[in-house]
Amino acid sequence: MKSKPLLRLALGLLISFTSAVDAVAVDGPAKQLFGAQTLPTVGKAQSVGFYAKGCLAGGVALPTDGPTWQVMRLSRNRRWGNPYMISLIERLSRDAAVKANWNGLLIGDISQPRGGPMITGHASHQIGLDADIWLTPMPKRRFTDQERETVSATSMLKGDTLYVDPQKWTASRTALLKTAATYPEVERIFVHPGIKKQLCDTVQGDRSWLAKVRPYWGHFYHFHIRIKCQPGSPNCTPQQPTGSDDGCGKPLAWWFTDEPWRKAPPPKKPVKPKVMMLSALPKQCAQVLEAPGPKSVEEVTYGVRGKAAQPASVGNPPASVAEPDDEEAPDNLPVQGQ
Repeated sequence: MKSKPLLRLALGLLISFTSAVDAVAVDGPAKQLFGAQTLPTVGKAQSVGFYAKGCLAGGVALPTDGPTWQVMRLSRNRRWGNPYMISLIERLSRDAAVKANWNGLLIGDISQPRGGPMITGHASHQIGLDADIWLTPMPKRRFTDQERETVSATSMLKGDTLYVDPQKWTASRTALLKTAATYPEVERIFVHPGIKKQLCDTVQGDRSWLAKVRPYWGHFYHFHIRIKCQPGSPNCTPQQPTGSDDGCGKPLAWWFTDEPWRKAPPPKKPVKPKVMMLSALPKQCAQVLEAPGPKSVEEVTYGVRGKAAQPASVGNPPASVAEPDDEEAPDNLPVQGQ
C-alpha cells in the first residue's frame, strides 16, 4: 500500500523534471528570439511586462505612409505597437499639423512585431507603448525606400555642446512637444537635456506639461513618447508617475555638470556582457513567441482593408484588434535604458 504514494511522488518528480528540461530547451537570448519575428501574434492586444523587460501580443503596424506621417528605416521592421500607441501617433500627426504648424511626422522606431528586446538600439520599446519621432518635419514629397534608410535627422544642438542651436530650434518644435505632452495617455517624453533647458527657459504661460518632458542621454534629433499601460493589459507593469514639478530646477542642473558625462573607468578584469534570456522575461512572453501569426502584414496594419480596423480614438481600441486575436541613432551607439 505504501508503494502507491511513492510511485505518485516519483511520477510527479519526473514530470516536474521533464517540464524543467523543456523550459530550458526553449530558452535562449531574448533579443535574437524576438528580433527574428517578422509578424505579430493574432488575437487580443496586450502589453506584457515593463517597458524595458517585456513583450507585445496582438500588435498592429503603423502604415508606412499617411497624409501627415512617413515611417523611416523600414528595414528595421519596428513600426509595430499596441493599438493605443498606433492610434495616438496618427492622432498626434493630425493635431500637430493644426496646433504646431508641423508638416508631418517622421516616425522612427516603435516596437518589433512581438515586442521584446531588440538586437540593436534600445533597452526599452519592448511592450509597444514607446515611439520615437524625429524633430525634423516631413518634407512635402514622399521619401523613397532607399532614402528612408539613408536620410539623417537634424541634431538640434549647437556644435559639440549641450545647448540648443537657436538657429535650428523653432516655436513649432515647442508646440509639437506640447501637443504630445498634453495627451493624458502620454506619461513621459524623453529629450536631450539641452532641449529640456530650451523649453524651461522659453515656455510662457501654462508650464504644467513640462513635467512630462524628461532629460535623457541622446535624443537630440528625435523625441521619445511613452504612454501609460492601457486597458486590456493586466500584465503591463506601470512606471512611477512623473509628478507635477516642471523639472526645471536641480534635476535639470545636474545634466550640465561633469558627472553625467564622465566616462566610467575601465574594469580591471574583462566583464562578460549580460545577455537577457527569454526566461528572464515575464512567463507570458514565451507564449507570445509561440503564438500563431497572421497571413499577411496587411491583415494587421492599422486602418488597412478593415482588418486592423479604421483609425479609432485613443481609449477606444478597434474591436477587430481587441477580439480574436534611441530611436534613430546609429546602431553602434550605446543602448539607452529609458
